[in-house]
Amino acid sequence: MKSCGVSLAAAAPAFSDEEKKMAAGKPRGKTKEGTLSLTAEEREELSGLDSLLFGFLNLHENGAKTETLLLKAVCCYESLILKADGKVESEFFCQLGHFNLLLEDYPKALSAYQRYYSLQSDYWKNAAFLYGLGLVYFYYNAFHWAIKAFQEVLYVEPSFCRAKEIHLRLGLMFKVNTDYESSLKHFQLALIDSNPCTLSSVEIQFHIAHLYETQRMYHSAKEAYEQLLQTENLPAQVKATVLQQLGWMHHNVDLLGDQATKESCAIQYLQKSLEADPNSGQSWYFLGRCYSSIGKVQDAFISYRQSIDKSEASADTWCSIGVLYQQQNQPMDALQAYICAVQLDHGHAAAWMDLGTLYESCNQPQDAIKCYLNAARSKSCSNTSMLTGRIKVLQAQLCNLPQGSLQNKTKLLPSIEEAWSLPIPAELTSRQGAMNTAQQAYKAHHPNTEPVLGLSETPISQQPLPVHMITYSEVDDLSSPAKRKRISSPAKYLEQLRTDRDHLNPTQKLMLQQLESQFVLMQQQNTFTLPHNCTNLTSRTEEPWRRKLSNSTQGFNKGQNSHLPGSNDEQPSFSTDPALYLQAASTNIQTSHRMLPTSSITQGIAFNHLSHTATSGDQQGICCTKESTPSGNRSFVPEISSHTEDTPNGCAGVKGFSNRVQQLMAEPICSPNSRDSTSPNLISDNPQMSSLLIGKANESMMTGACDKVNSIHPESHTKTNNSVASLHSSVISTTAAKSADQTTTLGVTSISSPHIRLQTVNGKGLENSNSSKNTSLPMISRKPDSPIIPSMSVSIYSNSTEVLKACRNLDKNGLSNSHNLLDKCPPPRPPTSPYPPLPKDKLNPPTPSIYLESKRDAFFPPLHQFCINPKNPVTVIRGLAGALKLDLGLFSTKTLVEANNEHTVEVRTQLLQPADENWDPTGTKKIWRCESNRSHTTIAKYAQYQASSFQESLREENEKKMQHREYSDNESTSSDNSGRRRKGPFKTIKFGTNIDLSDDKKWKLQLLELTKLPAFVRVVSAGNLLSHLGHTILGMNTVQLYMKVPGSRTPGHQENNNFCSVNINIGPGDCEWFVVPEGYWGVLNDFCEKNNLNFLMSSWWPNLEDLYEANVPVYRFIQRPGDLVWINAGTVHWVQAVGWCNNIAWNVGPLTASQYKLAVERYEWNKLQSVKSLVPMVHLSWNMARNIKVSDPKLFEMIKYCLMKILKQCLTLREALITAGKEITWHGRTNDEPAHYCSICEVEVFDLLFVTNESNSQKTYIVHCQDCARKASGNLDNFVVLEEYKIEDLMQVYDQFTLVSEFIMLLQYHPPLLDTGP
Repeated sequence: MKSCGVSLAAAAPAFSDEEKKMAAGKPRGKTKEGTLSLTAEEREELSGLDSLLFGFLNLHENGAKTETLLLKAVCCYESLILKADGKVESEFFCQLGHFNLLLEDYPKALSAYQRYYSLQSDYWKNAAFLYGLGLVYFYYNAFHWAIKAFQEVLYVEPSFCRAKEIHLRLGLMFKVNTDYESSLKHFQLALIDSNPCTLSSVEIQFHIAHLYETQRMYHSAKEAYEQLLQTENLPAQVKATVLQQLGWMHHNVDLLGDQATKESCAIQYLQKSLEADPNSGQSWYFLGRCYSSIGKVQDAFISYRQSIDKSEASADTWCSIGVLYQQQNQPMDALQAYICAVQLDHGHAAAWMDLGTLYESCNQPQDAIKCYLNAARSKSCSNTSMLTGRIKVLQAQLCNLPQGSLQNKTKLLPSIEEAWSLPIPAELTSRQGAMNTAQQAYKAHHPNTEPVLGLSETPISQQPLPVHMITYSEVDDLSSPAKRKRISSPAKYLEQLRTDRDHLNPTQKLMLQQLESQFVLMQQQNTFTLPHNCTNLTSRTEEPWRRKLSNSTQGFNKGQNSHLPGSNDEQPSFSTDPALYLQAASTNIQTSHRMLPTSSITQGIAFNHLSHTATSGDQQGICCTKESTPSGNRSFVPEISSHTEDTPNGCAGVKGFSNRVQQLMAEPICSPNSRDSTSPNLISDNPQMSSLLIGKANESMMTGACDKVNSIHPESHTKTNNSVASLHSSVISTTAAKSADQTTTLGVTSISSPHIRLQTVNGKGLENSNSSKNTSLPMISRKPDSPIIPSMSVSIYSNSTEVLKACRNLDKNGLSNSHNLLDKCPPPRPPTSPYPPLPKDKLNPPTPSIYLESKRDAFFPPLHQFCINPKNPVTVIRGLAGALKLDLGLFSTKTLVEANNEHTVEVRTQLLQPADENWDPTGTKKIWRCESNRSHTTIAKYAQYQASSFQESLREENEKKMQHREYSDNESTSSDNSGRRRKGPFKTIKFGTNIDLSDDKKWKLQLLELTKLPAFVRVVSAGNLLSHLGHTILGMNTVQLYMKVPGSRTPGHQENNNFCSVNINIGPGDCEWFVVPEGYWGVLNDFCEKNNLNFLMSSWWPNLEDLYEANVPVYRFIQRPGDLVWINAGTVHWVQAVGWCNNIAWNVGPLTASQYKLAVERYEWNKLQSVKSLVPMVHLSWNMARNIKVSDPKLFEMIKYCLMKILKQCLTLREALITAGKEITWHGRTNDEPAHYCSICEVEVFDLLFVTNESNSQKTYIVHCQDCARKASGNLDNFVVLEEYKIEDLMQVYDQFTLVSEFIMLLQYHPPLLDTGP
């Protein structure tokens, strides 16, 4: 690739003098002109510095020299770039990004990385660049983009030396995104890696234990915590946090014992935690909660005060203090504590509710209404409906009061406006700056929050509390009008109480005494506090600190406690421990809010059909485009979507592990409504450099409102028609030569050094980065562990001997130990929405349907061709059972019970909802998440449930008919009730799924009946790719049965590896299907990400309104008994039962180029997403080469290319192992032996299996891939390498797989009849 400008070697003459000076290695730091230059020694030292050293290079202790050198290098680079007007090699910007990253100058690092990205078309080959970019995104809490960057690093270089760091960060981010399964997997991958890491093994184990706790797997969490405590030499901070977690779990979780025992254990754990870390304000707070729950009020207050003294006071602490004051009948002190809570967190629903209850108990309904309104508007409020009802009751009471009665009545408490202006306690104001950033880290947004002290809990003895426990802050200046105004309201209230002194009740007299004492104290101090920023209390505030990703909870709950009027149940949502945040700068603690820089944004021409929007959780949606402009310049314009939502996300962990972690303060990328959300210039001290890093001078700069961010999103860069990079994209357009840049890599990786780096300049390899001809360049020559390998010249038409020779030639050059030997390929990406978008009237297309009348119709060849046509995402074959005279009764519930009544059934417990809607459990809003709980039963028991459900439905129907006769004249009432039923509460139903019918002995009659089907839809046939696997994959090449009641849902999905599927409705009821064509799966993937869901692994039910708004067509139809539904390759679909019915289904793989292409694409996408592919495509491809003759040139080229890639990998890995002196042991394969997967990362392992010595001796053969084996044992000493295939056999299969003409195929299947004469 050529850069936008010229290389430095061909730069202006003004550059030549500088280059000569640098090449000559002048010792002086400056030239005669005063420009900085780098000596040869400095360039040599800088050549070893890149993003891989981030977190391991300490510039603050003993790295002053290195820091000085990096600063000098940055200045030199910026000077050279300015002189060349930005027309320099792309590698300049990559190195500049690395240097700024190591200096923790993230805005500059992001700008430099962006420039490199725009200049380097094959940026994805540079793992160090992707890693550095991911670290910058991680620092800014842009988790959506960080995840993508890190995943691409692992995809292009599985043996990346910082893979452990990546897995750790991925685990943290997925934990925040509530993708707990992915989080656990990455934590475990980090744990088994023996490479150095910024967190220790015990810290990672803590994350795993807390992950169980977050998922409410309390027994597993307790066991993991206790096991962690048994670790020798456990660091004090880890020990303190583990004990804190155990204490809080015992306080909150009912499953851990009776109340008395739990509280006793909780206090003991928390006291031990404080012994290990006496300065943990969070532990003090939890201890106060425990004391309060058992009635030890004084101990509770002491603990709360300790929490505040440890600089960790939060809104929750003040709210709890307020509850205790209110319980002790000290309303004024309670009021001040609640005000402190809501001033710390304007959206603290529990504090607002408790404050409202306090006002209501003091007969001040107007103030109570204002507090309830604020609580109801809070996103953390979980009982909005109750509050709304209470507000209506109070409003009705106010309307019935005589006019003027409230004005004439003496108030027991100041109004909310007056209370807001009361002096703020010193504990609050002295740490206000820290609190505003830290307190939100303790908030959690789980649906069920832990109960907090309330009036309905354990009675507390009425012992007096210290009146002046809450003191006042010191401020020096009284001259400020704002401060003078501050005291006017309290003074007026105090004066009013003094005037009515003779008529006050005892409570009011006590309050007067408190106010007078406080007022005297303030006069002595001659200070008053500044007001908090408080806008209209009855409107939703939009402070920047509220627009952030909430951290993980450790609110482990007893249940949902309501704030009933007068009950004052305190119920704040909060984290039991600060969320672990791995510092992206130098693993030191930071607490500042971070937003991506916005002051320098490139703006290019954006085509609508290339726009791609994706968000993750709370993070703002970023719309990104990367395209080539006519001049060759590419610009990248990410945008922030206009909507923001707070989603219950979380990650908690150990606070302050060796100063390498911090509270997770996940800010949004930017807040359009924030006045202070502007970010510093990327290079504020050098505007000219800033513009060069951004791009051409004529590219417009985005300033002002923070609606765009300067981020890099490789996902938008599309080289293969905006779809997943695939074998098809390279194979289909090539003849003899293949371009590695256009293809994906399958399966097996080669043996490789864990420190390989890829360095390119304009897409060309640096064959000799240390050669003398390169020393004249001012750019630092990188020092990769092995030189970059040119692409191998072999093609799919080369025979196996030529492939072997090429691999051995590479080996002679000493290059065989690198994964970079093999052709690299861009990471796969989802397709963008097809362009042009469909008009709105085309979004409900008619479903392709075929009506069969006879057996001949079912076997008519055009039916097969119609079904596998990629233009038809789905085909409904009506009347198939009748035409073929299938005995569907063999699959009826009655027959199943008679045949195998104890057969296992997987049960999914779901909510009964309308087919075209999906509501949250409360019925308040439509969502994508489709929750269901898994359990197991037997066919007999489920059949009993199915029958009882039908009988219950009949009774309900009869009751409805009776009610309809009685109320037939009131149609409006009927429609209203119907509307309420649709939105909950929802009835619970059970769906019997994944019933295995693979055993031909148990289900002989059923399986024999299915042989009546046409060949292309049979479970087993020669034209079915899955029949050539050689082993069983349950539910794919075997039959599965589904037993349903109305409302049973199969959530949205594509079939495993995008294979086709066959589904027959047994009846007697119908099923409703929703289908989206394969080309739109990228759009649905984006929707899943926006809704914090994993497209591949989560359970989701699309919102049709969202799809129609995004111009996604949806096929919708009813499947009746006897109908067969053919789902074409890659089609997205979801199904709901309309009536009581059974269905049978399985997968098939037509022998077509389209099917193979989509299967390989999903295989690669699964690898990128760290998801196991159920279909081992490498194994299948070799079996296809052995068993099938192919006449389709496209399909042949794709299979042949796959074989060539795998053969090259096998040969290269074998040669590398032999060169390293590693013995390869023959193992072979048995009949029907399944394909092998790595037991750690779950990628397919072909031919050479890495098995531990222990596993090999025990003959358990637990397989590892080469990369995971090397992470566990760098030199593979603890592993045995087993060989499945002789290399000669693979070479023979490769050579014998050739393209067969269609004429020969016809002769084989339809030989001509010979004329034997008369």
